[in-house]
Amino acid sequence: MFKKNPIKIKMQKLLLGGLALFLPFLGQAQCAMCRAVLESEDNTAVAEGINNGIVYLMAIPYILIGALFFFIYRKMKS
Repeated sequence: MFKKNPIKIKMQKLLLGGLALFLPFLGQAQCAMCRAVLESEDNTAVAEGINNGIVYLMAIPYILIGALFFFIYRKMKS
C-alpha cells in the first residue's frame, strides 16, 4: 500500500544516531538554582554528585517507558 523511501529511512537513522551521540553532553545540565549554589562552592565532588543525581532522575522514567514499549512491541509482533 505505502512504499517507504529508503533515503528517508537512512536519513532518519542518521538523525537518531547523531542525537544519540550528543545526548550525553545534554545530560550534564543542571537547574539554575543548583548551578548557582554549586558554582559558589569549591568542592567539585559535590557538584559531580548533584549532576549525576539529576541525570539518574531524568533517565529512569525514560528507561521504564522504553521497556514498556519494547514489551508491548514484542507482544504485538508474536
